[in-house]
Amino acid sequence: QVQLVESGGGLVQAGGSLRLSCAASGRTFSSYSMGWFRQAPGKEREFVARISSSGDRTDYADSVKGRFTISRHNANNTAVLQMNNLQSEDTAVYYCAGSYVFRRGPDFWGQGSQVTVSS
Repeated sequence: QVQLVESGGGLVQAGGSLRLSCAASGRTFSSYSMGWFRQAPGKEREFVARISSSGDRTDYADSVKGRFTISRHNANNTAVLQMNNLQSEDTAVYYCAGSYVFRRGPDFWGQGSQVTVSS
């Protein structure tokens, strides 16, 4: 069983940056891909970014391409989402998630971290 714990959310002004981290435990971190999703109030959860188990492949939602960067550090079981040039529409609860098959739906989720962007 895998446990995921997000950290790094908070309040930031539009145009600012935040860095989300996801610490994993329970299974070999390099055996599964990692992703980030978000859910804004009144909206469905949506895909943000994903990275393969080795880190050689990444995907991004069009809405964050060029502003967000996903990375992973297999040596310390951590995935990171660097978010730059944040806008009010990025306000949401951000969830990290893991999948045993890249580009398949997540097999396990973190508890979520609130990101609020003020305009």
